[in-house]
Amino acid sequence: MKNGLEDVVAAETQLSDVDGEAGRLIIRGVSLDDLVADSTYERTATLLLDGLMPEALDEASLTRRLGEARADIFRHVEAADATILALPPVDAMRALLARLPDGEGSPVAIRLMAASAVFLPAVLRLQKGRAPIAPDQKLSQSADMLQMLNGTPPSGEQTSALDAYLVTISDHGLNASTFASRVIASTQAGLTSSVLAAISALKGPLHGGAPGPVLDMLDAIGQAENAETWLGNALDKGERLMGFGHRIYRVRDPRADALKNALKPLTATGQVDSARVALAEAVEGAALSILKRRKPDRPLDVNVEFYTALLLETLGFPREAFTGVFAIGRTVGWIAHAREQALQGRLIRPRSVYVGPLPKAA
Repeated sequence: MKNGLEDVVAAETQLSDVDGEAGRLIIRGVSLDDLVADSTYERTATLLLDGLMPEALDEASLTRRLGEARADIFRHVEAADATILALPPVDAMRALLARLPDGEGSPVAIRLMAASAVFLPAVLRLQKGRAPIAPDQKLSQSADMLQMLNGTPPSGEQTSALDAYLVTISDHGLNASTFASRVIASTQAGLTSSVLAAISALKGPLHGGAPGPVLDMLDAIGQAENAETWLGNALDKGERLMGFGHRIYRVRDPRADALKNALKPLTATGQVDSARVALAEAVEGAALSILKRRKPDRPLDVNVEFYTALLLETLGFPREAFTGVFAIGRTVGWIAHAREQALQGRLIRPRSVYVGPLPKAA
C-alpha cells in the first residue's frame, strides 16, 4: 500500500506527460515552450480534444461554437442570487455550473468550457455591486473573459497573456483534480459531473489554492531590500514560501518561465506595474538563494503559482478569484481526461487495506 497513491500508475494517457526530473511538460506531443509560443486557448483545446469527441473539432469551428455557447450561457447568470454571491468566487462558479445538464457529446463539452469563462467574471462583478457584462461571441475566449471582467476591450498583449496562462495550465498529468474527473467519468455520470468533481478537488488549499498568498507575501515584503530578512524569518517560523517547491518537479517548474515570459510584452508596453515585477524578481532571487543555503538536500525552485499571481493581478483578477481562473483553463484538460477514461469503459475501483479492529472470537 502506498499512502497518497505515490508512484502508483492508475491510467494510460495520450494527453500530457510531466517529467519532474527534467522539468519538462509535454501536451499531446508538443513541449510546453513550443505550445505557449505558438498557440491560443482554442488551438490548445482542439489539440487536447482531438479524437475524443464523437465529431471532429477544428480551431475555427471551436472558436465560433465557444462564442455562441458563451452568449447562450449568459442567461444562467440570473440564478446568481444572494446565497450564491455570498460564496467564494470558485464556489459560486461551481454552483452555477451545477445547473447545466450532463452528457458526453461535444455540445456538453463546449458548454462547460464556455460556462466557467462567463460565470466567473459575472460573479466577480456582481459581488462588487456591478452589472455583469454580456459576452461578445465574436471575440476569442480570452479576450471575451477580460472584457466581461473589466468592462473594456483588452489590448492584444493582455489577450495574449491570458491565452498563455490558459494554455500553460490546460493539462498537467494525473493530479488530484484530474484524477477526480477520471473517477467520475469511469462511472459514466457525464462531463458536467466530472468537471464539478474536479473543481471540488481543485479548491482544496493543497492543490489549487496557493497563487493568492504569493501576492500576500509580496505585499508583506514591500521592498526588495527586505526580501532576505523577511524570507529568513518565515523559514525560521517553519512557514512555507509561497510559489516555491512542487510535489512532482525536482527542478524549476517549466510553467513558471512560460508565465514570466508572458509578462514581458505587458512590461514593455507599460501595461504592468514595473516596480511590482522588479519586486517579484528580487524576491525570486532571494528565495532561491536562501532555500539553497537552508535546505541544500531539498530541490525547491519556482513553481507555476509564483508568476501566475503576478500575471492574473495585472489582468485585473482579484486574488480570491485565482483558483476560479485556474479552473477555467484546466476545464478542457478535465474534459479530455474524462472522455479518455469513458472511452476505456473501465470503472475505477481501487482496494483499501483494513487496519481496524477485528471481531472478538466467540
